[in-house]
Amino acid sequence: MKAIVSNKYGSPDVLELREIEKPLPTENRVLIKVHAASLNFGNLVLLKGEPFLARFAFGLTKPKYSILGGDVAGTVEAVGKDVKLFQIGDEVFGDLSQCGWGGFAEYVSVPEYALSLKPKNISFEEAAATPMAGVTALQGLRNKGKIKSGHKVLIYGASGGIGTFAVQIAKSFGAEVTGVCSTRNLEILRSIGADHIIDYTKEDFTQVEECYDLILGVNGSNPISLYKRLLKPNGIFVHVGGSESQLFRTLLFGPFISMAGSKKMSTLLQRANQEDLNYVKELLETGKVKPIIDKQYNISEIVEAFNYFQEGHAQGKVVITV
Repeated sequence: MKAIVSNKYGSPDVLELREIEKPLPTENRVLIKVHAASLNFGNLVLLKGEPFLARFAFGLTKPKYSILGGDVAGTVEAVGKDVKLFQIGDEVFGDLSQCGWGGFAEYVSVPEYALSLKPKNISFEEAAATPMAGVTALQGLRNKGKIKSGHKVLIYGASGGIGTFAVQIAKSFGAEVTGVCSTRNLEILRSIGADHIIDYTKEDFTQVEECYDLILGVNGSNPISLYKRLLKPNGIFVHVGGSESQLFRTLLFGPFISMAGSKKMSTLLQRANQEDLNYVKELLETGKVKPIIDKQYNISEIVEAFNYFQEGHAQGKVVITV
């Protein structure tokens, strides 16, 4: 089979399209014929080995996982003898980041717990765009952010992969959502139902008079003190993504800020799990959430796709057609 292989850390240029042996499903695994995959920040970490601390999980001197790709969607081609949830011919999607990656290939062998049945009302490309970003948004809003109906929610970085899911999922909880983005992304946020939009190229979002029950920081490098000022009493800030300096400040100072008052500052470490994927699947099936895809690339264009993705300006998700 064909697969995108990387045996050393580096830029997207180290990625190679190769012929390798097709995997076989063991007892509790499912063999998927991959139709589509998508790019996430975790793919960049695994590709570059940065930040360096990530190498303790992914390999100190070279990648532990030679085939990237966490999000996949495809068709079940074979199942192990202990598989109970899926059968040959099922259309499925899932997040492989907790079970070996490997999605940038024609076939991948996956534990059944990493998968869910693909909603019939969306394409393979839309399904592949969903698992990691959708579950991350859900866990940030619900698990860390304790979102409730009527909450005022601010999402910084609302037009990216996680952000577009976060806006829609927050709306599904009955929240009043304000999205922060640049001018080129205003229409995207309108199309997915944001109640209010702040164009950060024209307006300083930190100077607004509004305060929020929950702030989701998906992108950016703003000092956490600015987010703290925008929180209501008992409000919660959740760092989901952004600059390394913002992450370290949240990890270092967040606990002290949280202990000193009613406002809470936290960071999210997303954990893929089937229960949350099934929750997002129901939102897709009912039309409450629709994946936003910026660009689609063929698997042979993987270097170009990574170069575009790492610029950080994707409007929604970048998808790979296999």
